[in-house]
Amino acid sequence: MRVVIAGAGLAGLSCAKYLVDNGHIPIVLEARDVLGGKVAAWKDEDGDWYETGLHIFFGAYPNMLQLFKELDIEDRLQWKSHSMIFNQPSEPGTYSRFDFPDIPAPANGVTAILSNNDMLSWNEKILFGLGLVPAMLRGQKYLDKCDSKSWTEWLKEHNIPERVNDEVFIAMSKALNFIGPDEISSTVLLTALNRFLQEKNGSKMAFLDGAPPERLCQPMVDYITERGGEVHMNSPLRKIDLNEDSTVKSFTIAPLDSDEKKKVITADAYVSAMPVDLFKLIIPDQWKGINAFSKLDGLIGVPVINIHLWFDKKLTDIDHLLFSRSPLLSVYADMSITCKEYEDPNRSMLELVFAPAKEWINRSDQDIVDATMEELKKLFPTHFIGDDKTKLRKYKVVKTPRSVYKAVPGCQEFRPSQRSPIKNFFLAGDYTMQKYLASMEGAVLSGKLCAETINKEYSKTSNNVSRETSKIN
Repeated sequence: MRVVIAGAGLAGLSCAKYLVDNGHIPIVLEARDVLGGKVAAWKDEDGDWYETGLHIFFGAYPNMLQLFKELDIEDRLQWKSHSMIFNQPSEPGTYSRFDFPDIPAPANGVTAILSNNDMLSWNEKILFGLGLVPAMLRGQKYLDKCDSKSWTEWLKEHNIPERVNDEVFIAMSKALNFIGPDEISSTVLLTALNRFLQEKNGSKMAFLDGAPPERLCQPMVDYITERGGEVHMNSPLRKIDLNEDSTVKSFTIAPLDSDEKKKVITADAYVSAMPVDLFKLIIPDQWKGINAFSKLDGLIGVPVINIHLWFDKKLTDIDHLLFSRSPLLSVYADMSITCKEYEDPNRSMLELVFAPAKEWINRSDQDIVDATMEELKKLFPTHFIGDDKTKLRKYKVVKTPRSVYKAVPGCQEFRPSQRSPIKNFFLAGDYTMQKYLASMEGAVLSGKLCAETINKEYSKTSNNVSRETSKIN
């Protein structure tokens, strides 16, 4: 059975991978000349990579880790020590660590929190721990119910001091959804904390050993095409063509920067694995009154700015993700240490997430870099003073005006199923309903769920020989 998929990000490629595993023929159409969607990356004139975002792989990503195993590329994940490391604004140039010992969960997480005396008092730790008990005992139903309030509101409801936000969760909120704790749904933070505390290695982090399009997406493409699927670049979806009964008749595609004529692609089933903001632009008029599609107006991508700074000296020797606790920056890492392909023993390349980015997305790259450098002078106070101060060699700023959906309170109800109301049309993407929310894991799981749904619905009429479907976690 032929299935056309619009979008070669993680969701679209995951969907295609699991469709081909079941004997179907996926045809993936990617609008741009680069794979990956929200994990896209490019090379500059010097051959150095710059990426859409700072991508971290967690131990609590079972579907992503399973995908790496199935592609036989597990060795491309560079696992770091089981720690979370925060800058200390009150003591510039110093760090505070949460180190997770090698003991079962949740004891390792509890030990990590109790052992850190830099950021939270004992009273704050106890109140926060008591607040988390319902999430750990009542599970997903409780987490979903908490979508009615922001993280700050949840803290107040549980009599947890506001200082806990200031010390820990402003940084974590910005890392998870690029917005602050006053805006972010408490479901997002509680979901992450629940996984981190209930799984021994849930909060353990890994970096990919190179650029995602080459080191993750290309192996997915190779896997798909070697088994009869197709992946076509520079093939943006322009129109969803309908039959009289409003089912999909075909996809019309046409290159963005070419006079080449439009092409019509037909199949047995059709999938949009496009970002929700782009998909909303091409929803056919006949579908706009259908609740599953009209409610997507409640999902809006959050602006994100990713910054790459190449220096003439080393700024740090820490091989890990760092939570800046800066008012302008979220997380950052020295990619010359954390990523094999970007390795440089003598000079740092910092990759930083500028968030929240709403007030900065339309500012010039130079303004953004200037503001970032002022923050770095606080984080590395001894490196930018004196006669031998560190110098910035070059920079790249990548702006994404609409990235993952903004996970504000109440948005869970707007997230659609992978099974649309249209008989032969399906959805994949981190915005679709799955328990890992707006994340790489969520994108991979959504593609897997979409493929599973298609396979179940068409397997009875298909003559293709199905293979065993991978377990969905």
